[in-house]
Amino acid sequence: MITLVRRAAALCVLGAALAACGTSGSAQAPRPASGAPSAAPAKPAPSRPPTLAPGPAGLTPVFEHGPRTAGKTIALTFDADMTADQGPRAASGERFDNPGLISALRRLEVPATVFMTGRWAEEYPDEARSIGRDPRFEIANHSYSHYAYTDDCYGLPTVSRDRMRSDLERAYTAFRKAGVPDAMPYFRFPGGCYDRTALKELTAAGVTAVQWDVVSGDAFATDADAVAREVLDGAKPGSVVVMHCTRSAAPVTEEAIRTIVPALRERGYRFVKVSELIGTANGRA
Repeated sequence: MITLVRRAAALCVLGAALAACGTSGSAQAPRPASGAPSAAPAKPAPSRPPTLAPGPAGLTPVFEHGPRTAGKTIALTFDADMTADQGPRAASGERFDNPGLISALRRLEVPATVFMTGRWAEEYPDEARSIGRDPRFEIANHSYSHYAYTDDCYGLPTVSRDRMRSDLERAYTAFRKAGVPDAMPYFRFPGGCYDRTALKELTAAGVTAVQWDVVSGDAFATDADAVAREVLDGAKPGSVVVMHCTRSAAPVTEEAIRTIVPALRERGYRFVKVSELIGTANGRA
């Protein structure tokens, strides 16, 4: 009996050695059995959103509109504004959000870019998360505080030079806390106000500053038809339209959108996000 056990053990050792070495003496990967599913290919790493190359002297690049000759595309952008000191006004019932506008964009199947302040995301985290996780939309940075990055910008309070970058980064932190998975590397200056100093201070952040070439005039407007006319009269291939996602400061934007969207589609326009326009400008789309 002992002899039989020893022979069996020796055969096991020999079998293991042959399996490991193979007949040629070199290791070979095992082949799947006939009909067995092969391993799924590895998913490619997600590509980074398109950005512009740094501007002159390495300054933060500024994007105003896409190519005029790359098809009739247009980007609707909405600033979700709330300044750092407006908490008491929100607590008293003032609404800085506009869920009806977002619902209208969804019903109309319009992709859009929302430039959101960090303070807005803190006040409305559920809405920020819902917008940020909807593939139809993309969230970009509109600063944390909505304080101006230059002096004399429509009466806005001012961010000091040494706090510009941290104000931008604080907004991204607020987005992450709200559950926004992938905020875009795009930044819109509060009030649209910037100068060389501001562009220099944000260089290390690696963002593309996004302005616009069509002003809707929806801020504090009360005539939706007038807002629609401004957009329809100014629209060109590759345009970036600036509007607002704030009920208290832009109460007729939702109504204007219901006119703007079908009218532009009738003219042959296709709505895209800012990232697609930047990608086209880079030759990536």
